[in-house]
Amino acid sequence: MTVAKSICTFLWKTCNLEINKETSEPTSLDHLHQWSQWQLLDSILPTGGFAHSFGLEAAVQACLVSNVEELRIFVIHMLDNTGSLLLPFLYSATISPNMQTWHKLDRMLDVTLKNEGGRKASIAQGSALMRVAASVFSDVPSLKTMRDASLASGGIAFHHAPIFGLICGLLGFDLVTSQRAYMFITTRDVISAATRLNLVGPMGAASLQHQIAVVAEGLSIKWMNREAEEAFQTAPLLDTV
Repeated sequence: MTVAKSICTFLWKTCNLEINKETSEPTSLDHLHQWSQWQLLDSILPTGGFAHSFGLEAAVQACLVSNVEELRIFVIHMLDNTGSLLLPFLYSATISPNMQTWHKLDRMLDVTLKNEGGRKASIAQGSALMRVAASVFSDVPSLKTMRDASLASGGIAFHHAPIFGLICGLLGFDLVTSQRAYMFITTRDVISAATRLNLVGPMGAASLQHQIAVVAEGLSIKWMNREAEEAFQTAPLLDTV
């Protein structure tokens, strides 16, 4: 253990020496933000995103989705609905990443989401994301401060979209990237759910995600940069299912 620790110390000092030949600082703040941004989108971050099927499981049970083509259509409609309904909340939170704005958006979304299953999933994912972010991104102390204050005051549901936007704003995401990132993780998670439900295999899922990217980009541009007051549903059938 002592030998291993000595080796790690030596490597760390060597790396620092190499870095300091180039600059007086190990790295820029922008570069550090990039590492945090990538981590936020990494599936290994334990936020429980893969536990939510975005209504796909119910759609399978209702015989609306039974093959890859029907799955593709479902994902497109789901992304369209995500863009029209949730991107505005994320956008508004990213523009103004503070507790007052977040609380306002959280209450608005709580009364907007009428489907109890979707509402509970949003709260579960948002609560997990805020808990993890407050712990992992300790270099952004305001996350923990806001979480602790919100838990103490009560009355906050912790919905996912506003929290994701809040974190994106604090981690330095630009507005376009934050909205595109949300569409990406939504696509990733619903296709992962399809794999768990045996609708598609791992390789097929990866291919489908790549194919859907073109559509997801178009939908991202279509619904981008809208305020929370402009949010609405485009696929009420999904909510019914």
